[in-house]
Amino acid sequence: MELRVRGKRVFAGTGGCAFDPALPSAVFIHGAGMDHTVWALQTRSFAHHGRSVLALDMPGHGGSEGSALSSIPEMAEWVLEVLRVAGARTARIAGHSMGALIALETAARGGEMVEGLALLGFVPEMGVHPDLLEAARNGAHAALDFMVSWSFGAQARFGNTPAPGLWLMGEAMRLLERTPSASLATDLSACGAYKSALEAAARIHCPTLFLLGAEDRMTSAAKGRAFAEHIAGATVTILPGVGHMMMIEDPRATLAALKGVL
Repeated sequence: MELRVRGKRVFAGTGGCAFDPALPSAVFIHGAGMDHTVWALQTRSFAHHGRSVLALDMPGHGGSEGSALSSIPEMAEWVLEVLRVAGARTARIAGHSMGALIALETAARGGEMVEGLALLGFVPEMGVHPDLLEAARNGAHAALDFMVSWSFGAQARFGNTPAPGLWLMGEAMRLLERTPSASLATDLSACGAYKSALEAAARIHCPTLFLLGAEDRMTSAAKGRAFAEHIAGATVTILPGVGHMMMIEDPRATLAALKGVL
């Protein structure tokens, strides 16, 4: 699905069904350097079971035009604008990694419009090592190598995948390689600069799920679980044997958990 927002083309995957604003909307927000395709299994399932799906490509990613946005608050405002343009009256939002920060901030700003929230691979402060940021700014492949090597649990690293023949680390690498290096660098800088998670959490009153990987070396499950205490009624699910990329490492368990809030 294509929309025009701020004079730029916005692309969103719809899970194989036309977006219908009369239906409950499920919105999916990808992480740094990625695009809507990381949600392929989950979006298709929701689209075929009573939800209108928008799996967004953020500006400068995938099929969306423009430069990557430079801050998490700016990204959240952009998401809300996309929802208004699409005609969505309410939405339930899932975000992964950087997308989890965006989803948190969007829910805080969206008020009653946001009826459910899922934060995957979340920590309140996503510190970015200066060497990683420098490599991304220089377009060095080492930035991608580092991110992929740290994004998966042991099962995925040693070839245990949901379907025979899949190479999950290679899939993640190809995805990062097709994203402009400037977009990745901007994403990482925005993640490192965001310090408003506690303030945002205080403004959230919708059902909230923290979905975390037990073997996540990028965003510690322990830190995500501890932060969940700052959102009233939030639930925490920790997936065993899974790292940072739970949507593709264990897509079925991820989908089952998301069904409870989206």
